[in-house]
Amino acid sequence: MKVRQFIGAKEVAEIMGVSETKAYQIIRKLNADLAAQGFITINGKVSRLYFEEKCYGVKTAGD
Repeated sequence: MKVRQFIGAKEVAEIMGVSETKAYQIIRKLNADLAAQGFITINGKVSRLYFEEKCYGVKTAGD
């Protein structure tokens, strides 16, 4: 199975053990942070790498 670059509320909710409503709130917050940095965002989805970095402290190899 191919790993997708962006994840939606259903997957965020599953990973974090929260409701989809809360997952959408988390996605909005993360996307607001990314938009403030000048990145393009997609409503209802968030970059998997950014999500993992913010939730788990995982950094990419280039960081």
